[in-house]
Formats: sequence, structure tokens, C-alpha cells
Amino acid sequence: MIDLKEIKSRHDEISANIKNRFMDVDLEHIEELQTKRAEILQKTEELRAARNANASKMKGKMDNETRQGLIAQGKELKVQIAEVEKELSEIEAEYFALGATIPNYANPSAPVGKEDKDNLAVKFFGEPTKFDFKPMDHVQLGEKLDLIDFDKGAKVSGAKSYYLKNKAVILQMAIERYAMDIVIKHGFTPFITPDVAKEEILKGIGFNPRGAESNIYTIEGTDTCLVGTAEITLGGYYQGEILDKKDLPIKMTGLSHCFRREAGGAGQYSKGLYRVHQFSKLEMFIICLPEQSDDFHAKLLAVEEEIFQGLGLPYRVVDTCTGDLGAPAYRKFDIEAWMPGRGDEGEYGEVTSTSNCTDYQSRSLQIRYRDDEGKVQFVHMLNGTAVALSRAMVAILENYQTKDGSIKMPDALIPYTGFNEIEAR
Repeated sequence: MIDLKEIKSRHDEISANIKNRFMDVDLEHIEELQTKRAEILQKTEELRAARNANASKMKGKMDNETRQGLIAQGKELKVQIAEVEKELSEIEAEYFALGATIPNYANPSAPVGKEDKDNLAVKFFGEPTKFDFKPMDHVQLGEKLDLIDFDKGAKVSGAKSYYLKNKAVILQMAIERYAMDIVIKHGFTPFITPDVAKEEILKGIGFNPRGAESNIYTIEGTDTCLVGTAEITLGGYYQGEILDKKDLPIKMTGLSHCFRREAGGAGQYSKGLYRVHQFSKLEMFIICLPEQSDDFHAKLLAVEEEIFQGLGLPYRVVDTCTGDLGAPAYRKFDIEAWMPGRGDEGEYGEVTSTSNCTDYQSRSLQIRYRDDEGKVQFVHMLNGTAVALSRAMVAILENYQTKDGSIKMPDALIPYTGFNEIEAR
């Protein structure tokens, strides 16, 4: 969350940011709760001071009548303090819950807009792939080459489920290791993270674990959820810790399964592997000093570009608009790879995102460092997709298909696959 102490001093800025993000946050009510909380805190302190003064008086010598009067007064103060503390607890629960709905400040350079169509393309790599035949989409290719079985996936696990088969299995493992080698080269420590996280960690990262709008699977009878990204488990790794400044930056990369409800995820651009309930992803995560986060955001994007340039896939980079940022992000860039099977003539589809979340997540998770003066400060936290394996698979199958129905392998993957093509059947 943001620093709630700034609500009044930066009211206009926060209000404008909420408006630009097209979010429904009752800032005025949060301010009212903040004022009421301050009043109750003051009253609580006054009552505690009166209780302490009463206790001090009882230490001296006095007649029985005076002592009984102080005892009665002490009992009354105890009742009053309990009532006020109960009221404070209720107010604080609502105050902090609503305060957590205030989005992070957005970078002034982020384009203002409501949804992904308002994102700004800032860079293009390569030309969209052209064919001298009508290309198939990855669903058609996967079925024809016996690589993907959506029907059996739906039968066993429900809609938006699938089986990978034959050389598609090796291809996914190859993409995974190819990307892992690149991020390790850039100094990231590799992790395989848990698939389950506590709700408090999800909330701290900025995910809503419950409710109709949630994209998260909760585990019944527990306070845990299936993770939608390793950002959650990597971000929670240092929860509640004060880090040594000399150890920053901390660069982690986590391989995990990702589980998403994908409520409302329909339409032609969501078919096949593009939007599924379970996939695997290699995520990058950086914890750094506040003054370093802008530079590291650029470096995360550069690593993502290195991965997709190495695969020879045409793509564009988009600067994400305010309404599509997500509450924790200060700024976000997406890479959208060219996917010939989208629509009638092909279209770009998102394959990576990288976000600078500044101190929004670290404040909620209480991840801090001690500066040179010994003062405790909040770190900045950033995340970036190294590769979402299912979407990378979509782009590779569709861009590397040939007229005879086979799939050529990107040169960078051949050492990992052990084959240079998936032969037509």
C-alpha cells in the first residue's frame, strides 16, 4: 500500500491518480476513518495515562476509603479502555483494508488511458512474419502434429486445460532452460518456488485472493491460495525482514506453476494456450534501493528483450496505460510478440510484463533496509516475466510453421531440444 500518512498532504495527487486508473476508491471515507482513528488513539492514550496515574497513586499510603475509591476508579478505567480499544480495532480493520485499495502512484510518463487499447507502443523488433500460404494457428498446429490435446484436457480437468505431448514437451523444457540460462547469466539466483502461498502474502503483493473479481484459486478450509505467479512467492520470501544495505540489490528468478481462474477470459484471442488455468512461468524479481529501481526496471525489460530477440520472434514493447497498470505498479512495460494465428491477418499478443512497484509491496510486507544513518527505510521491488512458457510456445509454433506443416526450431533452442524441427505428420 501507499504511505497512508500522505493521504491528506497529497490528497489531490492521490485523487487524480485514482481517477486516471479508473478505480472505485472512496478516498473521502478513508480520510474520515483516518481522522476518527487519530481521535480514538488520542483518547486511548489519555485513558491509559489516567490508568497509570491511578496505579501510581495506589502505591502510596492512604486510608481505606481513598484506596477503595482508587480501586473503583481503576476498574472503571479498565472498562473504558477495553471499550475504546474494541472501537479502535474495528476502525483500524476498516481503515487499513480500504487504505490497501488505494493504488500506487503512477509514473507521470505513463500514458493515461482506461484499457489495453490505450497502451503506447514504444519499440518494434523485427517485421511481422509473412507466409506464401495460409498459416494455421497454434491450436490447429498442435492438433495436426499431435502436440497439444485440448479435448482430453477439457474432459479430465475442464475448460482451458490441456495436455502437451511428444516434442511439445521437449520444446517447453527447452524454452525453460534457454531462458533460465540467460537470467542466471545476468546475476539472478534461481529458485523453484511453492505453488501455494498464504493469503496475507497475496494481499501484500497486491493480489485480491477472494471475491468475484479475484483471479486466484483459494484452497477451501485454509488461509492459502494457489499462486498465479512466482512474483507472489518471491516477493514474500523476505517478509518482515530488515535487509543489510550491502546485500542490495537482491536478484531472484523463480520457476513455478501458475494457476488463474481467468474469469471472463473469452473471445478468439483467448483460445488455446494463450489464456489457460494452469501454465508454467519463469519470473524475475528484484529488491533494491529506491534510487535504483528505475534503472533496474529498464534492465528487466532488456533481459526480456534479449530472450525474445534470441528466439527470433517479432515483437513490440508497449508502455502500459494507467487504467491497465494494476494497483501495485508505478510503471509497467509489456512485450507483445507477433502471433500469425490471431485474427485473420495476425496480431501482437502479450508474452511478458515488467513492473516497478516502488515501495508499494514492501510497505505491506514490511521488507526494509537500514540506510547509512541507521534509519529503517522501505526497499523498492520489481518483477518481470522472463518467459511464460505457454505463450512463448504459441509464438514459436505460429511463427516457425512451414508450408508442409512442420515447425522449424529457433536456432537458439536447437542445443536444448536436440532436434531442429517438428516434422509434419
